[in-house]
This record gives sequence, C-alpha cells and structure tokens, in this order.
Amino acid sequence: MAEPLSRVWRSEREIALRAQLGVFRRGAGDPTSRFGRDGTVARAAQTPAGVGTLHLVCRAGGSEVLAQAWGPGAQWLLDSVPALLGEDDDPSGFVPHHDRVAEAWRRFPHWRVPRSGLVLDALAPAVIEQKVTGQEAFGGYRALVRRFGEPAPGPVPGLMAPPTAAGWAAIPSWAWLQASVDGARSRTVVRAAGYAGRLEQGAAVSVAEANRRLRALPGVGVWTAAEVAQRALGDPDAVSFGDYHVAKDIGWALTGTPVDDDGLADLLEPYRGHRYRVQQLLGMAGHHRPRRGPRMAPRTHLPTRTR
Repeated sequence: MAEPLSRVWRSEREIALRAQLGVFRRGAGDPTSRFGRDGTVARAAQTPAGVGTLHLVCRAGGSEVLAQAWGPGAQWLLDSVPALLGEDDDPSGFVPHHDRVAEAWRRFPHWRVPRSGLVLDALAPAVIEQKVTGQEAFGGYRALVRRFGEPAPGPVPGLMAPPTAAGWAAIPSWAWLQASVDGARSRTVVRAAGYAGRLEQGAAVSVAEANRRLRALPGVGVWTAAEVAQRALGDPDAVSFGDYHVAKDIGWALTGTPVDDDGLADLLEPYRGHRYRVQQLLGMAGHHRPRRGPRMAPRTHLPTRTR
C-alpha cells in the first residue's frame, strides 16, 4: 500500500469532526463513511482527480486536524479539507430570533456549513432518498455502493467509494429494482451521471447557477437540489422544503405545533440567508417532534434480492 499524502490544518475555531461531517453519512451502515469511536472520520469519494480516501483526526476540543489521503484523488481531498470543515462558511449576520435557536447556537457555536465540492457524490444518494423511508433509502444506497462501487484506497477495512459517473450510468435496471430503487429515481441518477461534468462545474459557479443546472434535470426538485446544495455547495440558506419531517420538526421546536412547508417558510423568513443553518442547528440539538405510532413501512411492491 502506498504511503499517504498528509497535511495538518489549523483553524481558529474548535473542530468537532462528528458534528461537522455527520451530514455526509447516509445511515449507520453507509459504506462510504466511517466514524470511529475515537472521534476519527474516514470518507471515500470520487473526485475530479479520481477515487480517494480521506482520514481525519482531531483531538476533542481541538482546532488542529491531521488529514491523510490515499489514491489518485488524495491531493484533491487534502486541498478540500478547509472547505469540507466549513472554513468557507460565514455566519456573520446570523441572529437567533427564537430561544431554541439561540440555545442550539450556544451549544454548537463552532459548527459551520460544510462544502465538499462534489455534486454527483451528493446528488445520487439524494435522488435515491426521494419519497421513501430512511430505512429504504439508506439500504438501497448501501446495496448499490457495495455492488457497483470500488474498494476505497488506503487502510480502512470495508470502506467503499461510490460508483463513478460511468459506473452509475452502467447499473442495469434490474439491479436498481433489487435495491428497491424504482425506475423514476434510477432514471434520474443515470441522467445526472450523463451530465456529471457540467454538474460538477457547479461547484465553481454561483450557488444560484448551480441550482439552476440541478433543477434543469428532470426528476430534481426543490428538496433534492437543497440536499445537494447543503453538502456539495455549502449553501447556508438551502432549506429542505418538501421533506417529510423537517417542517413538522422545526414547527414543533419553534412553536410547539408541527407546520407545513408554507408555515416553515414563514417561520424561517427572519433567518433568510441562514435558513439551512437553523435547520441543522435544531437537528443537531435534538429538536424533533414526538413520534407516535409505528414507523412507515418500506414499500413491498418492488423486487428484492433473496438469499
């Protein structure tokens, strides 16, 4: 195994890796991410320079991050560390207007909106998560990555990189169905893979232009574009309108009553420019409405793999 490339990056704020990068983890079994009990984080990705693995270490309460990377995309990943850890995010002008927002900001004052710069890396799983339960979405993504991705370079056992754009496009229709991903969602991912080059350029243009390119793809709506903007573009204002839980949870946290998307828009209007910041802070602080009754069951009409 080749020796890793490495760098030490120092921030002027405290870096909590688990909180900072938790948004990139697609369920507890995500094969592209590994969160160690010792606070370390490993992440595999397809970068513009090729596949790579990034491993990050930061002492609890520290601001110095040791980054190591393997594979053709190693240098690209090392260069991306500051943005990935939120250094490009500017929270100036953010003023809490609700007690629970203020409380969450006091608990997580050093959290910043991350920016991976990898659009397809965020888009493919977001499409797979459209209009299904988390259990079904995470399971489908996990199955596809393990089957059509590639072992991540470096020493982290079991870590997998997601498919390349060509890899996503080459997945046969029956394999999508075996992963419980219906034709509408699989066609969207395959179509996006065909435009991957132009989509990835969105990381270098304005957020508005990047969103325009995303929304021009059939099958990519407001919710999906926001999920990408939150992770790949570092947009602090990208609210997850259309999410099954977000409006209800934020409404409950701020007013004691779940609201719909129109109510969410009204509640978050005073935070315009920082609306995703509010969404994420409240989520990290654990402000979710009480759940009653059984969870929504996964759909059963799609074929599944049998043993």
